[in-house]
Amino acid sequence: MPFVRVVTWRIFGGSNGMIATNRQLMWHGMFLFVLGLITGLAEQRFTNVRMGLAAHLEGVMNGTFLIALGAIWNEVRLPRPGKLTAYWTALYGTYANWLTTTFAAIFGTAARSPITSAGHSGQPWQEALVSAGFLSVSISIVGSGVLLVWGLRASASMSQERRGCEPMQPNISVPEINDNERTQ
Repeated sequence: MPFVRVVTWRIFGGSNGMIATNRQLMWHGMFLFVLGLITGLAEQRFTNVRMGLAAHLEGVMNGTFLIALGAIWNEVRLPRPGKLTAYWTALYGTYANWLTTTFAAIFGTAARSPITSAGHSGQPWQEALVSAGFLSVSISIVGSGVLLVWGLRASASMSQERRGCEPMQPNISVPEINDNERTQ
C-alpha cells in the first residue's frame, strides 16, 4: 500500500502537515457539499425521489461536517494512529453515506430506510449492496465520532501539555493602556 503511505506522509508528516490536513478536510467538505447540491438538481430523475432528497441532504450535511471538522482539527489530541484512523474513517463515512444514499435513490431500494423507501424496493443484490453500504457507513461514522470526542476531551489537552507539547494558540497581543491614555 505505497499510495496510502505517501498520502498519509503528506497529510500528517510534512512541515505543514496539520495545516494541510485542515485544508484537505475543508476541501473535501466543499467538494461533498457541491456534490450534494448537484444531487439536489437531479433529484426528480431518481427512481425514488424521497431517497434522492435524502441523498441531496446527505451530501450537503456531510460536507458541512467535514468543513467543521477541518476547522477544529488542530484541537483534536490523539496519538498519530488514532488521528489517522479518525481522518480516514470520517472521509470514508461521509463520502460513502452520500454514495450509498444516491445508489438507494437510483435503485429504489428499501434497505435500512423504510420511511424514505415510499413503497419502492430493488432487486435482492441492490438491497444487499445498499444495506452493506449503510452498515459500513454506520460503523465508520460512529468510530470516527468516538475517536474525535476522545481527542477533544479536556484531559487530552492537559496530558499533551504535561508532555511538553504546547497546544496551538492564536498569536493575539492586546495593547496595554496606561493611566494617561484612559483620561483622554
